[in-house]
Amino acid sequence: MFDVLKRLLSDLGGREPAPMPALDERLATAALLVHAVGIDGTFGDAERRRIEDVLARRYGLHGDDLAALLDQARAADGEAVDLYGFTSVLKRSLPPESRAAVVELLWEAVLADGSLHEFEDNVVWRVAELLDIGTRDRVLLRKKVEERLGIDDVPG
Repeated sequence: MFDVLKRLLSDLGGREPAPMPALDERLATAALLVHAVGIDGTFGDAERRRIEDVLARRYGLHGDDLAALLDQARAADGEAVDLYGFTSVLKRSLPPESRAAVVELLWEAVLADGSLHEFEDNVVWRVAELLDIGTRDRVLLRKKVEERLGIDDVPG
């Protein structure tokens, strides 16, 4: 509590706030995951665990490194005005098959709770479009994830 107050007072003293870390593939992916699962107004334990799982699997992160990435992702998502800042990083740095893998990770995250809110579906659609992943591939990736997770086709 006192640290927050001290930071606030020092910020009022004219000191520049700490800059956001430069976006890299890991941070852009994590921020998209955080945004997608939170868009429906809930961020449940199943979704949080799934995000941690997919990031650990994809990037080999665990413990403090994983927690730090998620903290940075939440901050980056909170500062973002749109999805383009994240998707442009991924589009520049990843080949098409890796961009499709990001869309697959998004499906895993939003389907973690066994349901799909229309806002979650819309975010995945918009991210896929920004990453140049077509409708057919996006739907096939969703079906693949649903099958892997053992869930029936959810509306959306």
